[in-house]
Amino acid sequence: MSKRILIVNDDGIDGEGIILLEKVARLFSDDVWVVAPDEERSGAGHSMSISHPIRIRQRDERHFAVRGTPTDCALLGIHELIPDKRPDVILSGINRGPNLGEDLTYSGTCSAAMEGAVLGIPAIALSQIIRYKSPIHWATAERYAPTVLEKLLAMDWTPGQFMNVNFPNCPPEDVQGVRVTRMGQRPDGAFRPVGRVDERHVPYWWIKINFPDGGNAPGNDLQAALDNEVSITPLQLDMTDHAAHARMQAMF
Repeated sequence: MSKRILIVNDDGIDGEGIILLEKVARLFSDDVWVVAPDEERSGAGHSMSISHPIRIRQRDERHFAVRGTPTDCALLGIHELIPDKRPDVILSGINRGPNLGEDLTYSGTCSAAMEGAVLGIPAIALSQIIRYKSPIHWATAERYAPTVLEKLLAMDWTPGQFMNVNFPNCPPEDVQGVRVTRMGQRPDGAFRPVGRVDERHVPYWWIKINFPDGGNAPGNDLQAALDNEVSITPLQLDMTDHAAHARMQAMF
């Protein structure tokens, strides 16, 4: 029996990446469902809609556009919209842009996968790294996603686990391999508010994205991106600092 696959994202149901991911998912299953935001929700993190109603537009039997966050989409797909049984796996993406290092704390793509982990469903976030104002190498994700998913879907998963996959910003023929990585952390300053004044002389702000160089180290996801490698980072819900926990026992 085919695995039941739920696909979500944060770029919106018409994003190039989610269309590609559905194509790849159909290599593994004919039981594929898409529940995604009706427009881009990048940067939504693990937020959910609790102060206003969530509206849904059903496009066909297995495609639903949701006026809500990626986490809303995961919850609706798991609990409401897919009949008979829960998904066996959640695929989130393919994001238009990187989700490396601390990005995952902001990322709707990663957070939808995290919600799968909360509910005990294996979940994989996938992102295609880009350079702004340059061509996007979707062919790289298309070439390597099937290989990565085949191995991840066949492995034994532990409770609370989810995966973060990033495809490098290069053509498929320039990819140097696949690396299992740790989560890196860039220097601070990636996100800064930039002030403007509108035509009524009222101030407003944009959050400017400007990733600083640095933070890469052997074995982490930032280094893999620099080395044109596909990065696979295994993550877990337990964010306890176990070393600090042990040190602090005597303090309290």
